[in-house]
Amino acid sequence: MTTEFIFDFRSTGSTGSDVLGGKGFGLAKMTQIGIPVPPGFIVSTDACKTYYEQGGTLSDDFWEAFDLQLAVLESETEKQFGGSDDPLLVSVRSGAPISMPGMMDTILNIGLNDDAVEALAASSGNRHFAFDSYRRLVQMYGEVVEKIDKHAFDKVLQLALRGENAASPIELSERGLEELTANFKRTFTKEVGKPFPQDPYEQVHRCVMAVFESWHGKRAQAYRENEGIPNTLGTAVNVQTMVFGNLGENSGTGVCFTRNPSTGRKELYGEFLQSAQGEDVVAGIRTPEPVTEMARIFPTAYNDLLKHTEALEQYNRDMQDIEFTIQQGELFVLQTRNGKRTAQAAVKIAVDMVEEGLISEDEAIMRVDPADLTHLLLPQLPENHGMDIVATGLGASPGAAVGFIALDADIAEQRAQKGEHVILVRPETSPDDIHGFIAAQGILTAKGGLTSHAAVVARGMGKPCITGCEGLDVDLDARHISIFGVIYDEGTLITIDGTSGSVIIGEPDLVEASNEGELDVLLGWADSKRRLKVMANADTPVDARNAKRFGAEGIGLCRTEHMFFGEDRLPKMQTMILANNVEIRAEALEELLPIQTEDFYEIFKELGDSPVIIRLLDPPLHEFLPDKSEAASVEIARRIEELSETNPMLGMRGCRLGLVYPEIYEMQVRAIADASTKVHEESGVWPHAQIMLPMVGFISEMIQLRKNVQAILDERTVPDVPIGMMIELPRTCVVAEEMTQAADFFSFGTNDLTQTTLGFSRDDAENTFMGKYTEDGILLDNPFETLDVSGVGKLINIAVDSVESGGHHMSFGACGEHGGDPASIEFFHAAGLDYVSCSPFRIPIARLAAAQAALSV
Repeated sequence: MTTEFIFDFRSTGSTGSDVLGGKGFGLAKMTQIGIPVPPGFIVSTDACKTYYEQGGTLSDDFWEAFDLQLAVLESETEKQFGGSDDPLLVSVRSGAPISMPGMMDTILNIGLNDDAVEALAASSGNRHFAFDSYRRLVQMYGEVVEKIDKHAFDKVLQLALRGENAASPIELSERGLEELTANFKRTFTKEVGKPFPQDPYEQVHRCVMAVFESWHGKRAQAYRENEGIPNTLGTAVNVQTMVFGNLGENSGTGVCFTRNPSTGRKELYGEFLQSAQGEDVVAGIRTPEPVTEMARIFPTAYNDLLKHTEALEQYNRDMQDIEFTIQQGELFVLQTRNGKRTAQAAVKIAVDMVEEGLISEDEAIMRVDPADLTHLLLPQLPENHGMDIVATGLGASPGAAVGFIALDADIAEQRAQKGEHVILVRPETSPDDIHGFIAAQGILTAKGGLTSHAAVVARGMGKPCITGCEGLDVDLDARHISIFGVIYDEGTLITIDGTSGSVIIGEPDLVEASNEGELDVLLGWADSKRRLKVMANADTPVDARNAKRFGAEGIGLCRTEHMFFGEDRLPKMQTMILANNVEIRAEALEELLPIQTEDFYEIFKELGDSPVIIRLLDPPLHEFLPDKSEAASVEIARRIEELSETNPMLGMRGCRLGLVYPEIYEMQVRAIADASTKVHEESGVWPHAQIMLPMVGFISEMIQLRKNVQAILDERTVPDVPIGMMIELPRTCVVAEEMTQAADFFSFGTNDLTQTTLGFSRDDAENTFMGKYTEDGILLDNPFETLDVSGVGKLINIAVDSVESGGHHMSFGACGEHGGDPASIEFFHAAGLDYVSCSPFRIPIARLAAAQAALSV
């Protein structure tokens, strides 16, 4: 039974990445198609799950099978594990089914001990290399397996470096490395209370379990929560023969992508270091060389790399993230996986691969995460920003970000929780900084390259990032940074541009991103596949213009109340509300009529022949009034008190306003009619206006309101204006078929429908218990962001099914914030709705998500 937990790279059959993990799956497939991969085997995700089910242990039978597989590795390499003559050494690396770069643990050079290090020195003829490898093992094993604080080793290392005036361990003398290794071992003994283990089998067993433990480590859990990765997947472990990039100047290590992960351009993109091991590149401790420099230093290995990267991209039909090592001039590939990329790169790569014949249009649509399109619309730093650039680094992840300097992840998280924007500034980042990444608007590091931890994680999250910033020094003790000697305290406002690598003190004016080029091509393909129409929530001519720019097919929700908050309008609205008789209210409404008419006229002109669904006034009237303490007179204060309600969101609002104060809705319908007539007089074409009544709960409400609205339209001879209603109450969902007597169309107001179904006040819930609910798993998602399918969704299904089963052919839409959420859009498609409506900047997301929903059926 236990042997199914272990898979040799050479023979994994049809087992997939869910069992082998992404890294192990890639290593096995590379081995099987002839890519030069050091031999090894995989401990499956099932073993990880069993480890946790058994309380953090694995059976003797498992370890017997594991050791037998090590013996197979010994036979394959003709070396003895931890032996005294050219010893076999292995690495132990994590490999989850879904890539989580840097979030779990790796240990290299396992099998070294006091005897094996001498054997390695003799067999390699390089004592410097042998002890460099041993000191790495002691530190990695201490930090990962025994949880020794990395600063304990760092203090010892810094003393050694200062003693020889060296910049990095690779510059230490042979004697210096031997002393450093001995001091590391003393530190280990002091911290753990026992010596560094000399038994290679104890080492490797403990390392495997430590990697399993890292699945539930703080940084891994934070990353999964941010990325929406289930906690139940577990991680595989890859045990692989070591090859050595630190075996002198004719060796090295690197990371590359088959295409540029920031821009998507088809070019080999990456970095390498001579005389280094893989962790040196991703940790950002040394600044590496561009991978193209390999052509000069290692021409044969570089040509092999070009050949293998092309083969791997063709085989996997996607951009690959590849780790490699050169040992004495010979190239070995240590990993391939589908690479993390920015939204810009994801779109370009998908479109280019269709044009290259690698994938189909449908595959291209499914390759891009709709939510990531938000990052394509991030603000950009204009070329003529007019501010001084104080430093420049490597543009590792595009987009501009503004925020206050935060020098560690905890501070970034604390300030972000207060609503502040922060830029995480570090000497270099580590996986332990993941909560700071999540909190920050952008990341800036003094060290590191384009494939360092900071760069890879920031690109995956779609956050602007600059690495290897020249002239930047981060003083964590003094809590400030200096840029070419000029000091800036923590909390200083800065701007970073991850596209150009520019750092600016202060906040320049940013510009909107362009959504042209490949995105238009991809969305064009998406439009041809989707069934759901995508409309916009737009309340002003500017909103309407943006909606059209992003591809909206009309306005699905024009909230008229937003038109009354302008400085020139609010006083008139307040006068109308505070009026204590119909005559005064009518006078105020007459002043508002031309303003409202002009608003509708401008929106109609922007939309042309596209539909515009206008919701009449919805919110409680008190929202337009000042606080009672700010009232200009006692009379006004008294009127404000009269209008106050215990629960205003369930009180005098929506259609109730239109029935109690019919003159309010009458003014709004007159404005719609007059604006429509003006457009018709100018163009000869009537705009496609539709009127929607909010918060309707009873058929009698709808009948009376429709009668009032239609009377004004008839009086002003405006033809063919459909009159529909919002469905925002559970009662309305279950009587929807009855509502067809008076409504021409329905639109689910999912924000209010969620509130009234769940009994949650949105603002109160999100400010009090919602965070705790999602953190503890009581709710998987915030129901105001992603639709509660089993509750609210069931009510929507009841409404749609009852109307359709009654033989009525009605248009159904959804116009809450859920209209721009990909998971909710998938439900709306399945429920048979006709359209979704969302904010203009979420239109591209909705277009792509609607296509994916159609293709997933």
